[in-house]
Amino acid sequence: MAGTDIKEVVKEKYGQAALRVTNGGSSCCGATPRLSADPITSNLYNTSQTQQIPEEALLASLGCGNPTALAQLNPGETVLDLGSGGGIDVLLSARRVGAKGKAYGLDMTDEMLALANENKRKSGLENVEFLRGEIERIPLPDNSVDVIISNCVINLSADKDKVLKEAFRVLKPGGRFAVSDVVTRGAMAPEIRSSVLLWVGCVAGAMEENEYRAKLISAGFENITMEPTRIYRIEDAREFLSTAGVDVDAIASQVDEKFMSAFVRAVKPSHQKAAPCCAPECCNG
Repeated sequence: MAGTDIKEVVKEKYGQAALRVTNGGSSCCGATPRLSADPITSNLYNTSQTQQIPEEALLASLGCGNPTALAQLNPGETVLDLGSGGGIDVLLSARRVGAKGKAYGLDMTDEMLALANENKRKSGLENVEFLRGEIERIPLPDNSVDVIISNCVINLSADKDKVLKEAFRVLKPGGRFAVSDVVTRGAMAPEIRSSVLLWVGCVAGAMEENEYRAKLISAGFENITMEPTRIYRIEDAREFLSTAGVDVDAIASQVDEKFMSAFVRAVKPSHQKAAPCCAPECCNG
C-alpha cells in the first residue's frame, strides 16, 4: 500500500474512533469492537491516572502502552506527543510537567483534534496545546522539546525514517525519546505478518526490533533501549484471525510471542560530534 493510501486509511479509522466516543461509545479499531479484556489496549492506565482525565480521553485511547508511566518527565519541561489522539497522554503529561511546563499533542485527524480540545477544556489544564499536522513534518522549531512520547503511532507511518529524523530535530540536545510502540521479533512470511499486524495495530507496519534500533541510530540517537511491556500470544488473536478467515493453528508456531508492545528509549546527544580535521592547521597547537 502506498504511503498516501496508508495515511488516508489511518485518518479514516481514527476519525471514526473519535466520532464513536463523541457519540457516546468507545473507540475500536478492528472489524469488531474490542472487548474490555483486549490484551493490547486494556488496563494500560491505573485508577489514579484515569481519575485525572475526562472519561472521553480514556475511551478514545488506541494505545498499546503507557508512555507517561515509564517516561521521565520533570517539572518545567516541554513534552510532545506524536499522534496524540483524544489527548490522554498529553493531559497526563501536562500534570507531570506542571504549570511552568508545556505539553503539546500532534495529530492529523480533525475529529481526534476536536475531541482532544474538548477534553482539554474539561480538564481545566492551561499548559496544553494540540497541533494539527503529521508526525513526518512536526510543526515545531529545532531544539524546542525536552521529551517526545508516542503511544502506538509510529508503527502506522509509511516513512518511519522521516518521523525519527523529525523527532531528533525538534528535541533539545540531551532530549529524550520515550515511546510505546508495537515491535516484531525476527522475520516472518509477509502474509502472516500482514494478518497479525491487522489485529495488533489496526493499520500497522510494526518494525522488527533490530530495524527499529538501526533507524534510531541513523537518525542520530544514542543510548537506545527497548523494554517489552506486553508480549502477545497466538491465543490473544485467535478470535480475530479466525473471523478474518485465517487458519490460526497453521501459523501458530510462526506467530506466538513474535509481536510485542515495547517501551523504546533513546537520547539526542548533548553535544554534536566535532567535525574531522581536514587541514594541517586544524591539528596544530
